Amino acid sequence: MWALFIWVSLLVISITHWVYSWRNPKCKGKLPPGSMGLPLLGETIQFFKPNTTSDIPPFIKERVKKYGSIFKTNLVGRTVIVSADPDLSYFVFQQEGRRFQSWYPDTFTNIFGKNNVGSLHGLMYKYLKSMVLTLFGYDGLKKMLPQVELTANKRLELWSNQESVELKDATASMIFDLTAKKLISHDPDKSSENLRANFVAFIQGLISFPFDIPGTAYHKCLKGRENAMRMLRNMLQERRRKPRKNPIDFFDYVIEEIQKEGTILTEEIALDLMFVLLFASFETTSLALTLAIKFLSDDPEVLKRLTEEHETILRNREDADSGLTWEEYKSMTYTFQFINETARLANIVPAIFRKALIDIKYKDYTIPAGWAVMVCPPAVHLNPKRYEDPLVFNPSRWEESTANNASKHFMAFGGGMRFCVGTDFTKLQMAVVLHSLVGGD
Repeated sequence: MWALFIWVSLLVISITHWVYSWRNPKCKGKLPPGSMGLPLLGETIQFFKPNTTSDIPPFIKERVKKYGSIFKTNLVGRTVIVSADPDLSYFVFQQEGRRFQSWYPDTFTNIFGKNNVGSLHGLMYKYLKSMVLTLFGYDGLKKMLPQVELTANKRLELWSNQESVELKDATASMIFDLTAKKLISHDPDKSSENLRANFVAFIQGLISFPFDIPGTAYHKCLKGRENAMRMLRNMLQERRRKPRKNPIDFFDYVIEEIQKEGTILTEEIALDLMFVLLFASFETTSLALTLAIKFLSDDPEVLKRLTEEHETILRNREDADSGLTWEEYKSMTYTFQFINETARLANIVPAIFRKALIDIKYKDYTIPAGWAVMVCPPAVHLNPKRYEDPLVFNPSRWEESTANNASKHFMAFGGGMRFCVGTDFTKLQMAVVLHSLVGGD
């Protein structure tokens, strides 16, 4: 009897100590305020609740109000410092590779692949970034401009002959087909399988609770990735069996790199890179374009001003039948303000993760080594102290701004050395579609 009593007492003490340790993690300094939630679960369930508003996600907004712009939590079993503070967020981006490195929860790594570009560091990351810039850099975009305009004009003409258009799906289809053609020469009309359908299945379960059980959104997401990766692997192997004499797409370039003597590029890394590029290129751009067109339809004054800019471009053109030139594209001042404001309100990437490499002192707090840091762009973009009437769409607020890509107060495309390499490609596509839409070209 006494033995049982002692055993139960020790068990209670052990559980109590474990719960206390969970709620009060060790730190050599002062942790930010916050709650670690329930043992094992943390605050994961609250975090994954869908945000049905265009405002800051409730999970973030409620805790900022309670704890301030820097707070601690626990998500999917990981200790996390959440930053809704523009200065800390900017500091985190600028210290990439020194005090912080890119990190994502295991659930995200399972989805995007262990060798995805977001999980790679150092030399390998820089190598892949330089590869991608051969496609999305200045020279690549300049060559791509006529094809983007041709695709936009054809799709808009097609939509004009339909009674109604599901805009998000239609723009996603347009962007995906264009990107897949440039990356892998994929022609949906000649393929026996629907590559985009697999990406759609993947996206629908991307932000879902990580239960890999048949029937759940997360399981469908994993299956969508598995099917898409199988198609990409088959394409890569077929291309390696029958190489082209003259490279015409990014796949050809990747194969050349894989076959070089002493290369650090493997087939698995190349396939994960292709997957991420296809996903990022079409999903984020199509969401931004859909919102852009909604904003245009809601605001006649903005539509008028945008239309005037593009009609001026057409009037000043020497040859009325010529296509959009690079100089005309770069002259779209108000269009770029419009795109920045769309990106600010779209908040397509609601969270960006990093991991502390060492103990870091920031203001009165310590971020312990090994802890994750979650930067929250919506909290920065919708801060009323920086943006007057932050939920109001107002492209003119960018007239005096020099923050066209990344700053403490604008991080729609990330920041630091991991600033999104596809940013200029996204802006190009959006600007060209808007030109075709309102310019009457």
